[in-house]
Amino acid sequence: MTLLPQELLKQTAPSTRPVISLSEGSDPRIVAGALAANQANLADIILVGDATAIRAELSAQGASEGNGVHIHDPMASELTADFASAFHALRKHKGVDEAKALKSVQSPVVYAAMLVRLGHATGTVGGAVYTTGDIVRSAIQVIGMAPDAAMVSSFFLMYPPDNATDGARAMLYSDCGLVIDPSSKELSEIAKASAQSCKALLQTEPKIAFLSFSTLGSARHAAVDKVTEGLKLFKAAAPEIQADGELQFDAAFTASVGARKAPESSVAGNANVMIFPNLDAGNISYKITQRVGGYTAIGPVMQGLAKPANDLSRGCSAQDVTQMIAVTALQAQ
Repeated sequence: MTLLPQELLKQTAPSTRPVISLSEGSDPRIVAGALAANQANLADIILVGDATAIRAELSAQGASEGNGVHIHDPMASELTADFASAFHALRKHKGVDEAKALKSVQSPVVYAAMLVRLGHATGTVGGAVYTTGDIVRSAIQVIGMAPDAAMVSSFFLMYPPDNATDGARAMLYSDCGLVIDPSSKELSEIAKASAQSCKALLQTEPKIAFLSFSTLGSARHAAVDKVTEGLKLFKAAAPEIQADGELQFDAAFTASVGARKAPESSVAGNANVMIFPNLDAGNISYKITQRVGGYTAIGPVMQGLAKPANDLSRGCSAQDVTQMIAVTALQAQ
């Protein structure tokens, strides 16, 4: 059975305790999820925001600062001046002067990302209040892309319910949160990053399905051609990783259907990484899998960054926050 991130992190027990910065430090869900993560020894926590509001929320939840829970107020922090200088150096080529840099790092979401960039935190999590655009923008501008990454994309971790039928398994769905209409080259890059994420977070070898409304030539359309070209590029770049396509979801997921529709495929019926042709398909599919199929969905998790930064749904629960803290800590390993 595939472990949820929280259990996996406990099992791996990193030698250096992770430190996760949270840019919405006074939100009740953030505080509850952060306290649970800290109490479970998953990570130390930095709650970023108005110090008075954070202390009030901690008190309301029967907690206080200390014992691995820290408060950083960007308007008063002794780090803010250094962060402003660093941000100015990063963004002056975009016309950001010193005054704008200071104002920028006084924003909790930028400050939280600066904590990661300058080594004060292992990773950052936000999105319970901020939009996905805010979270992604600050991550790209401040943390930057990994040297070997061609783009930033996202995925959802999908875990089956306890009463799932035979064949149900943990999967990675990508991209369901960021890239609206990926090109063939972008599909290939998303698949490469997702393969690494599958190994790290599901602790299993990826079997990648490039999804479509067609299976191995059953339909002809430019949209199908995009997917097959993406697979071709991926196989050229990563021939050691099992991948196939184009496949319909049932052919990728269900062994009996895969055997009938793609009998020579080692991926069909066994895929654990689903690469969607566009954001419509990915976003709709993960929500159907979650709401109708009863799967637990964790994400959107970002991939392609130099250091971990992750987005939450604005409808997230405290448990979602705890699991995302665990995901972020695992990515840092």
